[in-house]
Amino acid sequence: MKTKFAVSVLSALLYAQGLLGFAGLATVLLRDRAHAGELTMGSDMPVGPSLLLVR
Repeated sequence: MKTKFAVSVLSALLYAQGLLGFAGLATVLLRDRAHAGELTMGSDMPVGPSLLLVR
């Protein structure tokens, strides 16, 4: 009985590790994609801090 419980716990931990690994990979890929789109869209905008004055 203890071995079945240990096997199920180990299986759940491996499954969770797989999900976390997939989520980490997706995060890295989507972050690189977002930065690439940011560079192409923001190329015509001025670089540096901007200041808006309202009178």
